Amino acid sequence: MKTIQTTIDEPLLIEVDRVIQTLNTTRSAFVRQALRLALRQHRITTMEKQHAEGYAQHPVEPGEFDVWEDEQFWSEQ
Repeated sequence: MKTIQTTIDEPLLIEVDRVIQTLNTTRSAFVRQALRLALRQHRITTMEKQHAEGYAQHPVEPGEFDVWEDEQFWSEQ
């Protein structure tokens, strides 16, 4: 692992310290997990944007998925 130095505002640090006590963890572990979650969310957002751009460039044609209608099953319950 690599040690880094960062700046954080006091109210946020107080909140982090409150949470890490309830989670029985450390600041470092909490920050690592928060960064992992932020990176995951960034990847998801990027993929969603790419997905939307792809459909904008190549929209679904009318009837394109009609062939699958017979494959659908809707339960009576």
